Amino acid sequence: MGFAIPAPSVGSGVMALDTGNVPEEFRNHPDWKDPVPSVTDAATLGDGLRQARELSGRSLAELSVATRVHTRYLIALEQNDWSSLPSRVFSIGYVRAYAGALGLDEQLAVERFKRECPDPSVPLQPPVGVAFEEVRRYSPRVIGAAAMIAVAVLGWNVLQRVNLMRAPSPSDIVSIPESWTLGAVPGQAVGLTAPRAAPPDQTIPALYVTPGLEAQLTGVDPADAQAVAAAAAANAGPVQKAFNPRGAVYGASATASQVVIQARKAASLVVSMADGRVLFARQLSAGEAWRAPAGVTATIVASEPTAFDVYLNGEHGGGLPAAQTSLQQLNARAAVMARQMAASAEAARAAAAQATLSAIAPTAQAATPAPAPRASATSGPVPYNSVAQPVG
Repeated sequence: MGFAIPAPSVGSGVMALDTGNVPEEFRNHPDWKDPVPSVTDAATLGDGLRQARELSGRSLAELSVATRVHTRYLIALEQNDWSSLPSRVFSIGYVRAYAGALGLDEQLAVERFKRECPDPSVPLQPPVGVAFEEVRRYSPRVIGAAAMIAVAVLGWNVLQRVNLMRAPSPSDIVSIPESWTLGAVPGQAVGLTAPRAAPPDQTIPALYVTPGLEAQLTGVDPADAQAVAAAAAANAGPVQKAFNPRGAVYGASATASQVVIQARKAASLVVSMADGRVLFARQLSAGEAWRAPAGVTATIVASEPTAFDVYLNGEHGGGLPAAQTSLQQLNARAAVMARQMAASAEAARAAAAQATLSAIAPTAQAATPAPAPRASATSGPVPYNSVAQPVG
């Protein structure tokens, strides 16, 4: 059953809409329903949807069936709980369906949803419209102010530089006349004396010898001047220098050789055997050496004999005697020298042992106690008081 709405009044040829209150006869009609408020009048989109649902008198279950949207999503829309909604595309579809079911403007509802729940994936857009025009309007002033500040700072620096610049002037030292000459000291006469000796390279402290140790080891008492002089006379020979490699060493190993030939300066050395085989041939530089094998018969040919030193058992044995030298002769000299050194060392050990025994014998005799005298048969008995206990 419907009802009729009265026609609008017409006056002066102009149609006018009645925007006042609805007459009571329309409100009292059983089919009357209050008009649904616009979705833009509510504080939020959710408040507008909830108010429209309450005015419609329908429940969330009924609207869920009508919109085919789950109840929890309808509740989320009314409570503005955007985090509980699915993806943005589905959320917009739910807003559109819910607003259409409640008789609201679907487009206005969707636009308000987009404003209250912006899409975070959309990048920021540059300013347009009034804001951009404001920037364009004030940008020349800002640029001009910045340029004025830069010019002021530059001018101040240039002014400071100009103020600090001065014309070059001669130094004050130039105006002072020189009153001295080379080698003269003002106010003092200088005389040169003979040059002094160069200082020693190093200072070696005096060697400390344990008392009695030198006499025990060498068999020579340092306090006995005659024994010291005799030992010095026995060892008066010059101290030979030992072999010191200063470059490459060729030939046999150190344990299988008694003869070493070392070059003082660059020279050639050729060692060949009787059958023509060459054991060694090389131009040796200063410091390089060749170790000769023991028990080999060969001939040493040197381009300059004085350019080589011969070392026998590690000790200097002079130079090469000639341009051609027999290796067997040098090995024989090394063997004889080795036997002499062994005999000297054995004699020194025997002398030291004999000296030690001689020093120990008097001490042992002095430490031996004398035997006690025995009583003779004719002397008579020993008094008791003189042995067992004191008298008195």
